[in-house]
Amino acid sequence: MPARMLVWQLLLGAVALGAWEAGSRAGVLDKFFFSQPSLVIARLWQWLSTGSVWPHLGTTLLEALLSFAIGVTLGVVSGFVLARSRFLAELLEPYIRIFNALPRVVLAPIFLLWFGLGIWSKVALGVTVVFFIVFFNTYQGVKEVDPVIVNNARMLGATERQLIRHVLIPSALTWIFSSLHISIGFAIISVVVGEYLGASRGIGYVIAQAEGVFDTTGVFAGMTVLAAVVLMVGAGVNRLERWLLRWKPRVEQRTQQS
Repeated sequence: MPARMLVWQLLLGAVALGAWEAGSRAGVLDKFFFSQPSLVIARLWQWLSTGSVWPHLGTTLLEALLSFAIGVTLGVVSGFVLARSRFLAELLEPYIRIFNALPRVVLAPIFLLWFGLGIWSKVALGVTVVFFIVFFNTYQGVKEVDPVIVNNARMLGATERQLIRHVLIPSALTWIFSSLHISIGFAIISVVVGEYLGASRGIGYVIAQAEGVFDTTGVFAGMTVLAAVVLMVGAGVNRLERWLLRWKPRVEQRTQQS
């Protein structure tokens, strides 16, 4: 990211926070409903200095990581298998669409009954969200591979395993990483929703407890923690994408060459 754009982004955030703080102090925004940034920062410092937030954050991150890893693995494998088997794709298509259309909020209480208040009910909810995002992108990415390249590889004697490794996976990586950028955020959102509905630990639990006593500052502080986590994880995914796709010319490079 260019340094100039980063400066503009930070400036925009500072202006928004400044307007929020000024509105709260001037009485335009009711502190009971909107709190104010200085109070949120003070609450965050209290959580960090006392260490009270770390067990909750660790639980949420563990749930999100497990749901992300399981959902991505199942989505990529299923996407490849169905993209390479027309019979399975046509057989399972209506069932995939039915399960994808099910509201996740409706599934959350069912998972709580099945798996209890522990982490696995949240992991199950996160997997149902991550899986379909990754699956559809992987399936479409494999289907979009140029058939001429596939036929040429077969003519050169490539086996199905070699075809997947050297042709299909590199061609579908852009689609897969596009889904990863979306699914990592949804994984965190899903587990937080699960914690909000029923849990004994986690950032969603902290937010639910704050809402229960009308602690708006605690709610905004919890959301700030989640926003920071999503930004850091997203930056990590971006770096991994650049490393794995280092063989592919960037947009600016293609523009210069043309």
